[in-house]
Amino acid sequence: MQPPLLFAFPVSRATTDPKLPPFYPTFSLPLPLGFTNSLTLDLLCFCRSNRSVVFVSIGLLLQVIYSSAPSDKNYTRPYVVNIGALFTFNSTIGRVAKVAIDAAIDDVNNDSGVLRGTKLVVQVQDTSCNGFIGIAEALQFMERDIVAIIGPQSSVLAHVISHVANELKVPLLAFAATDPTLSSLEYPYFVRTTQSDLFQMAAIAELVDYYQWRQAIAIFIDDDYGRNGIDSLNDKLAERQCTISYKAAMRPGATKSDITGLLAKVASMESRIIVLHANPDSGVMVFSVAKFLGMMSQGYVWIATDWLSSFLDSTPYAEPSITDTMQGVLALRQHTPNSKRKSALLSKWKSFRLNSYALYAYDAVWTIAYALDSFFSSGGNVSFSNDPNLHDADGGNLHLEAMSVFNGGQFLLDQIHNVDFVGVTGPIHFDSQGYLIHPAYDILNIIGTGLRTVGYWSNYSGLSVSSPELLYMKPPNRSAANEELHTVIWPGETATKPRGWVFPNNGKELRIGVPNRVSYREFISEAPGSDVVKGYCVDVFVAAISLLPYPVLYKFIPFGDGRDNPNYTDLVAKVVSGELDAAIGDIAIVTNRTRIVDFTQPYIESGLVVLAPVKRLNSNAWAFLQPFTVRMWCITGLFLLVVGSVIWILEHRINDEFRGPPKKQLITIFWFSFSTLFFSHKENTVSTLGRAVLIIWLFVVLIIQSSYTANLTSLLTMQQLTSPIKGLDSLISSDEPIGFQVGSFTEYYLVEDLGISRSRLKAFNTPEEYAMALELGPNNGGVAAVVDERPYIKLFLSTHCKFAIVGSEFTKSGWGFAFPRDSPLAVDLSTAILTLSENGDLQRIHDKWLTRTSCSSQSTDIESNRLHLSSFLGLFLICGVACVLAILIYFLTVLRKFLKHVPVENADSSSRGSSQSVRSLQSFLSFVNSMEEVNNRSKGKQTQEGSRNGTDIES
Repeated sequence: MQPPLLFAFPVSRATTDPKLPPFYPTFSLPLPLGFTNSLTLDLLCFCRSNRSVVFVSIGLLLQVIYSSAPSDKNYTRPYVVNIGALFTFNSTIGRVAKVAIDAAIDDVNNDSGVLRGTKLVVQVQDTSCNGFIGIAEALQFMERDIVAIIGPQSSVLAHVISHVANELKVPLLAFAATDPTLSSLEYPYFVRTTQSDLFQMAAIAELVDYYQWRQAIAIFIDDDYGRNGIDSLNDKLAERQCTISYKAAMRPGATKSDITGLLAKVASMESRIIVLHANPDSGVMVFSVAKFLGMMSQGYVWIATDWLSSFLDSTPYAEPSITDTMQGVLALRQHTPNSKRKSALLSKWKSFRLNSYALYAYDAVWTIAYALDSFFSSGGNVSFSNDPNLHDADGGNLHLEAMSVFNGGQFLLDQIHNVDFVGVTGPIHFDSQGYLIHPAYDILNIIGTGLRTVGYWSNYSGLSVSSPELLYMKPPNRSAANEELHTVIWPGETATKPRGWVFPNNGKELRIGVPNRVSYREFISEAPGSDVVKGYCVDVFVAAISLLPYPVLYKFIPFGDGRDNPNYTDLVAKVVSGELDAAIGDIAIVTNRTRIVDFTQPYIESGLVVLAPVKRLNSNAWAFLQPFTVRMWCITGLFLLVVGSVIWILEHRINDEFRGPPKKQLITIFWFSFSTLFFSHKENTVSTLGRAVLIIWLFVVLIIQSSYTANLTSLLTMQQLTSPIKGLDSLISSDEPIGFQVGSFTEYYLVEDLGISRSRLKAFNTPEEYAMALELGPNNGGVAAVVDERPYIKLFLSTHCKFAIVGSEFTKSGWGFAFPRDSPLAVDLSTAILTLSENGDLQRIHDKWLTRTSCSSQSTDIESNRLHLSSFLGLFLICGVACVLAILIYFLTVLRKFLKHVPVENADSSSRGSSQSVRSLQSFLSFVNSMEEVNNRSKGKQTQEGSRNGTDIES
């Protein structure tokens, strides 16, 4: 905005006091566009040098001035608007950012569709990678009527300058400050015209999860940029159940010696996934030292943030010695879609090799240009005023009052947030949180001297080998099944995905907790008088460890006092607290334990069963009834009578064998019914329906007879055991005491899950205590049953033949080795246990420790062998349906014949009312009971015979 033109006119001394100096009354007029301050000075000099002139024709002067002014219908637009640019000239980003900003200024000023007569001028300051200098230069900008600042480049500097911008209402358009904590809520005048590291860290977290790694080490610069970026990475990893196992912070300006010590410590860690979040100078040095220390070899994974791609993209010809230290590294680059405008810009300035940050700097200039154009079109005015909050302290010489507040700052900020155009980096539009829309990154693999794109990440669709622009045209799909990347060549020139961790080679032994059992010592125990731990579980662990492709140092630490079995929940708790690195043994994998530790693959199946005393079931006079239950016997007998009755009804009119006096017919029904049970019936069936029902019934009888014979044979030839406890349900419903093993999770399960009163439970240590309590029984101070895990009970039953498992196993679990959460060793040991199972070693270890032969010939599981109705319900249902359908068809057939013949005989009847109904029913019953011949007699004879038989009913 140009200053107004000042007019001064001398006044005659006659009208003033002669002792006073000459008085020059003044007034001001605004200069039109196109006039400079020099014109104002020339006019003032003209007025002062002609003191004899008392009056000047104002109209003539203004006519001269405005007639020579440039024509512009919008007089609110200034001729020049000043913006600032703040970055480090001699840096990877700064060198190309300066080129991009200058190119953008030229393109904006040469475009008549933007700013329309207003010239955009940029004033550039070099921060020299120094925070203090950057702050001082930013304050100098505030003295020059700057309406916006492109920058700062540094996130550290952005935190400080944003406070100044908030006070003086000058928007900051940061093209390289990616710190996620630079929030528009805290710093409203901070506008990030690039992507936040929040999205870059989300991409890295998704990359780690894609390859099924669970831990990573972060190496970063210990400043706002580094710390806050890694904190965001930690949050994003936590969302995917991953974690940063170690944070290796480098001080800004770290020396090679500092980095060597840091990487030596990183090399001693177990994780081999390393995320490097640094600046180009320190990052390149890290790779050089890592190469020297052998940390760029097979097994390592290096993921570099976008500083590395920016460095390589801006380096014309990277020295082979530099790229040789980065082979196999994965790097991220801010994704900018290909376009004609981008290609033209890169081609024009190809000698400078513009990186993605330079492209965002170029678009930042266009962003402020479009915002200013909208600002002026909406009546915005560039004016400044003093800030009453700024003044020097007593004796101070900072001249803070020289800095002024941009009066239109808020309005311009609103226009910046509302810009919407397509730049060289893609669509430029801000969402409600101040982020650029469509954040996306290229995933690069450094091979040889170049960068190879192996995929893309976008906030819209996750990891993909398709460019984000293609996926934006489809519905969003973040399913893990759709994620895909091209093959990566990892450090060590291998395409095989690294495991991601190794056992740390720092001489540290794993402290393995083992329960010191006093019973069932075959599973695991400490040998008396020595430090040797042995047993089935120990052999499985040692065999699994020997299959790992790397050495593991460990020592066993017994847990327990040697007098009672230890509490396994307490043992697992020591793993959680860090007192132990792992716990092995007969540790059941149950819900409350899996919430706090990770278990390996189960190496033996387990589950709770009920152990009870049993006795032999001796045969008696009624043993033949035992194959069927009472209900089964009743239903079978009922169906015998039903089928017999149905056959009699279907055969009565046409079969002489089913006719005769009532007594004979009743005997026939009973005889026929029960004789079919043995296939000894002599009566022939004539009707089609009768034969169909009989065939189905004989099939049912065949199945019932075969099942009865087989079950009776089993009952009479095999030894049977019985127990008053039939299973878990009968145990819960009773009020008798129950035994359990000390230290087992059984007590918690019975009380908390099954609701059994704790007063009913009795704890035992040894198998001998089991046997004694079961033999005494609940009435003599013992227990009715013992609830324990199947492996213990099976070992117990190998030497105690008076007891047996009753009912079925009512929980399903297994035994595993416990490790801290997210321990890679748990995963590798699980694979080793599966290998032991497949090659038979697991079974051989089981046979070595747990096989006994004393009671092996005796069945130990008590189950009911009686056949229930439910086993034959389908057969009875089929037979019943067949009987009903046959009776229904037979009834309809007879009714049709009755209506066809009988009404002719009763046509002359004059009776009415109930007597007629009774006679009709009697006639129908007589017709049903009449004999229907099936030979080839004439119809007339059949009708005559039917009438004769109808008058001579045998009752």
